[in-house]
Amino acid sequence: MPNNVLKPHKFVDARDPASKPTIFQGAVEGHVLVKNVNNALPLKKPKFLSLFGYDGAAPLQNTQYETNQSFTRWMLGFQSASQVSDQQLHDIIGTFKTAPNSESPGVALGGTLITGGGSGATTPSYISAPYDAFTAQANEDNTWLAWDFVSENPSVNQASEACIVMINEFSAEGIDRPGLADPYSDRIVENVASQCNNTMVVIHNVHIRLVDSWFEHPNITAVILAHLPGQDSGKALVEVMYGKQSPSGRMPYTVAKEASDYGFLLHPVRADAVSNYYTQSNFTEGVYIDYKAFIAQNKTPRFEFGFGLTYTTFNYSNLQSEVLTNVNTAYNAPNATIQEGGLASLWNVVATVDCDVTNTGSVPAAEVAQLYVGIPGAPPKQLRGYNKQLIQPAQTAHAHFDLKRRDLSTWDVQTQQWVLQRGTYPLYVGKSVLDIQLTGTLQL
Repeated sequence: MPNNVLKPHKFVDARDPASKPTIFQGAVEGHVLVKNVNNALPLKKPKFLSLFGYDGAAPLQNTQYETNQSFTRWMLGFQSASQVSDQQLHDIIGTFKTAPNSESPGVALGGTLITGGGSGATTPSYISAPYDAFTAQANEDNTWLAWDFVSENPSVNQASEACIVMINEFSAEGIDRPGLADPYSDRIVENVASQCNNTMVVIHNVHIRLVDSWFEHPNITAVILAHLPGQDSGKALVEVMYGKQSPSGRMPYTVAKEASDYGFLLHPVRADAVSNYYTQSNFTEGVYIDYKAFIAQNKTPRFEFGFGLTYTTFNYSNLQSEVLTNVNTAYNAPNATIQEGGLASLWNVVATVDCDVTNTGSVPAAEVAQLYVGIPGAPPKQLRGYNKQLIQPAQTAHAHFDLKRRDLSTWDVQTQQWVLQRGTYPLYVGKSVLDIQLTGTLQL
């Protein structure tokens, strides 16, 4: 038998049925609702719904996600490399390179994006694409469904109660996106919004995706950053957009209004001919990255760290903090026993913070109470805990945060140890790093 002929083998099923609810719920909670004008969402059995954008349907092939040229062409909507030329690729998304540590197209036109590329990618056992899930929901609600996942400038039926545009932003291990948004996708959004006064945008994105070229368009009523939901992509999207669950995702990064707001962090250090694939960085930004940099530079983001909307409202109250007894500022590091993970005392709880969160709206939803601490001589706000709970309407949940010694310490370069400083530590509890509901202090 020739070496290149694969031998049949017994199918090995390593999936655990018990993991299915976790996989689905993880997909749901990765959706972050960032715009919802006049409660456009959730959808309520629309009579006519229109779907647009290349990200709406499942990919043509279920194959291993890779970062080579053939994969790039396939994700751009072609089944083989011979079906598209470099000039066609350039016309669609601009110039790009395919060598490691260079640039990828930044957009995957071959179907709904459920995972990034590279060694961390997954090959699912199935894909619930948005089109599949909306079709099932339309059957249940007796909704007339129209769709066009091909056209850059589709024709919108004016009977549409809502138009959902689905785009993505792709990236992979070993390559960088050419930008934080691609003009091809933005044109689809703008073209639909010019014809539909209830346009909703869903982005399956690998990390940051700028939206300011169309975010303030008066016909765009809702925007969801859906991230990478995996195999349950469509079912999870319908779960959120139809209000079966209120969205509870929060931004794990800051989205700027324009790319230049990220400064030199927008241009990562690249490998050179000497070091090949290994680079040297002096980390001159220090700890001032993401929201810490935006606050330090007094820049207003489009979506701040921790931001996310729901279908209800919450009220915060009754902030209490306590420094536990017998807390010393000294570590006695020279005589301390070093254990796996460092000094054992770093993980001792030295203070607690508590508050109450009340659902003041009409639907159940999970709220993510976030605790930020100001450490003397450090960035003014640093996330030091979060508490996520599902809260029923008119009910109050108690949010508790433990602060460990490590949470409040700074590294002393002279003594080469973690130091817990004496002084005042401001406390901030809120819905995001900028939407602070309660303030207080700790005195150490």
